[in-house]
Amino acid sequence: MSDRRMLDGRVAVVSGGGGEIGGGIARRFAAEGAAVVVCDVSLEKAEEVARSIAADNGQAIGVAVDVGDPAQCERAAVLAVQKFGKITTLVNAAAAVTPDGNVEKLDLDAWKRAIDINFTGVFLMCKYTMGHIRAAGGGAVVNIASSHGHFGLPGRSAYCSTKAAIMHFTRVLAIDYGPHNIRANTISPGPIDTERSLRRYGTRENSNRIRGPGQVLGRTGTVEEVASAAAFLASDEAAFITGTDLRVDGGQTAFKGDSLATTL
Repeated sequence: MSDRRMLDGRVAVVSGGGGEIGGGIARRFAAEGAAVVVCDVSLEKAEEVARSIAADNGQAIGVAVDVGDPAQCERAAVLAVQKFGKITTLVNAAAAVTPDGNVEKLDLDAWKRAIDINFTGVFLMCKYTMGHIRAAGGGAVVNIASSHGHFGLPGRSAYCSTKAAIMHFTRVLAIDYGPHNIRANTISPGPIDTERSLRRYGTRENSNRIRGPGQVLGRTGTVEEVASAAAFLASDEAAFITGTDLRVDGGQTAFKGDSLATTL
């Protein structure tokens, strides 16, 4: 039996790596053997995740990156190659907290900021890393979309639209770069228990009680479950998977409702 880990020898750039989902992915990638460049608009948060990886004997650096800024995205790619010699993997997990409101109430600057971070940020990080991944002989891109990119929510046009756009952008990315041995996929998380959501619901038990009935599995998901999916898509275990979306949503998009009824 081999002791080789899923991502040994990989170098991963993770945007939004200081957040909970991005941080969870960065830690899982490092545990699977990848060197990780943790990118976040907050250098403090990026370095905190990098330190936690180093404390577990992993390799990581933290880099301040506003993904809406082309120069900062390009700098992150350059630093990754300078530090670790190559880039094989890109994960785009950075996302803006988008405002609620219909089109009459939604502020134009807030709309533009959502587009810049949630969607243009994915484009820019890809723009400045794809050449390096190609030079490394190929690799994988994993973009974090959302179950809300599959269905609409009242007053959430900015968030839902950007997440849907990420999925279609990634399909085209897969087509363009498949000949270069680069795979590109999205993950659509459903309701995930993060600190922000738990502040709203108080406890995971309460979150499951309120949100659980909207999923076939009757519960909310965890950051670790999203990270596991990302590690799989980035690994050779997913070598024939590209241009698709993996819904880590407990069946939310298969069943969108308030309760499940079983008829025997």
